Amino acid sequence: MAPSRKELISHLLETGMAGRVATPRENNRLHYHLLAQRDPHYLLGLDPGPQWDSDAILDLMVRKVGVDPRRNYRRGVDTIDPELTADALDRYATRFNKALRERRRVLFATGHPRTLARLYQQLAAAHEEAGGSIVEPPPGLSYDGTNRGVPQRLEIDFFLRVATLADSGGPIHTHSPTPINMVLAALAHDGIPMPDLVVADHGWCGGAAQAGLDAIGFADCNDPALFVGEDEGTVAVAVPLDDGIDPEQYDLLGEYILSRP
Repeated sequence: MAPSRKELISHLLETGMAGRVATPRENNRLHYHLLAQRDPHYLLGLDPGPQWDSDAILDLMVRKVGVDPRRNYRRGVDTIDPELTADALDRYATRFNKALRERRRVLFATGHPRTLARLYQQLAAAHEEAGGSIVEPPPGLSYDGTNRGVPQRLEIDFFLRVATLADSGGPIHTHSPTPINMVLAALAHDGIPMPDLVVADHGWCGGAAQAGLDAIGFADCNDPALFVGEDEGTVAVAVPLDDGIDPEQYDLLGEYILSRP
């Protein structure tokens, strides 16, 4: 049986995906400041307007995510409102299931391969089973970059229908929009149609949205850029949740998304 909204919210709270979350307030405030300073690592591929100072970003995160509204609260536990997560997940499901019903071209990608890839694989398998097309990055895409400060060759990997960035040790965490920008450029070069929908996070989502594609994504309370992008109408949907818990815990979210109209 498909999970109800009540069951979803209970699961969000029980797992720490929402409610009192592991991401501390001091980390959130630092990231809001760095986004206001237009640090590329925190822009996630987006180009927000000049009005986004730290206070405006905090106000937005209160409204869209449910973080603590106090301006003088700088250290301690912060929060994600599970009702806001459920509302955003409904909007996410509407976009995704429309693409599924219409058998559209969808690109799945993640900058959180160790936690969110399993959820995207669940959605991709359902999309493929329904007769939809999954966009695969052209093979051989790579560039010189760094992982944890170490220079190395990074490549775009594709495993179980989901694109990731990888180094010699396998898929890695990334905020960078470079991978999605390279994929889109390669698709255009090869004359392959662009995705109708990008299901992703971090720079994969932000870069796709900035390129004018329909992009939906998950974001933690310390990753404000996608919520800024949604507020500006660039990102189609940004869903607030803790994006770093055990991957199996996201299975219920996949079931919820696929059960929505």
